Amino acid sequence: MSEERDFELVKKLNPAKIVIPVVIGLALVAWLISREISREMLSHLQLTWKSVFWLFMAICFMVGRDLGYMIRIRILSENDLAWRQAFRVVMLWEFTSAITPSTVGGTAVAVVFIHKEGISVGRSTSIVLATSFLDELYFVIMFPLILLIVGKDVLFTTSLQGTGPALLNNLVIVAVIGYSIILAWVVLIGYGLFVDPEKIRKILVWIFTLPILRKWKASAEKAGDDIISSSGELKRKPAFFWIRALTATFLSWTSRYFVVNAILLAFFTIKDHLLIFARQLITWIMMIISPTPGGSGFAEVILGRYITDVIPADPVHTVGLALTMTIIWRMISYYPYFIIGSIILPGWIQRKFVKHSLKKK
Repeated sequence: MSEERDFELVKKLNPAKIVIPVVIGLALVAWLISREISREMLSHLQLTWKSVFWLFMAICFMVGRDLGYMIRIRILSENDLAWRQAFRVVMLWEFTSAITPSTVGGTAVAVVFIHKEGISVGRSTSIVLATSFLDELYFVIMFPLILLIVGKDVLFTTSLQGTGPALLNNLVIVAVIGYSIILAWVVLIGYGLFVDPEKIRKILVWIFTLPILRKWKASAEKAGDDIISSSGELKRKPAFFWIRALTATFLSWTSRYFVVNAILLAFFTIKDHLLIFARQLITWIMMIISPTPGGSGFAEVILGRYITDVIPADPVHTVGLALTMTIIWRMISYYPYFIIGSIILPGWIQRKFVKHSLKKK
């Protein structure tokens, strides 16, 4: 991995790109507000000390999510990354994910973030692949578990008031497509990392020789090479290493999916906490196919419609109240990464690339 290529990858993360997802998200929110939110509806929301407490807890759940990520990346690096370095990597990774489509994510440049913190390219690649594998494994395990506990009818059929069966069926289809993509990725990466990396590389290269995919063949070859180089490193890890990493993953994502629960508790008396948790998880699975940066617009619409029936209010106002909760959710769980990433990235580039180049000269 050359210095020039690293710099070109990172340079694409210009903080100015924040404008795109912010404009998409805010434009859609403004349109929805004009349609769904009124003063009469907002009068149902009372800001009390209870509200302040549960909004603070929502922020704590997001902090818990990032702390879980930091713990995991330190486990995967065998503590070669200090806490401050782990924080930088996680924040830059989240910033990248926020300004790129959900289908792309921040993994491509994450190797550079870790490598520039002093980890070799090979180990950085292993850490990124292991992180991706563990994240998606969480969804592979939790989706069928949630379906079993909550039930398909409650999870999908009764969630959207007044939208009709067509949209409900579409949500099921989108969730199944998203889950299928995640499952295929876990099987592919898992088999490649722990069983036969050479075979997976051959399959990847073969798939990307198809005319419609040929333009990405070089990237597929690179991905295959990364799997081969990472396989030897990761297969040697003891079982306890993976138990710790998987535990940190479960704590991280589970903490994230209690954010909406806390926001709803700030304004309402809520009982169906498992159902709300489940619908957040399903929303995230559906976001995997969103073409917009960070799922902007898509997330607001889906979750805003998806939690209407758990809000104890007049049905006339539930859509607007659910949308308001969704806006607060995005303000806590999405937009802060823009601010933190924009603060960290310029100085990080200056230290890791500009000053490093000057020293080499």
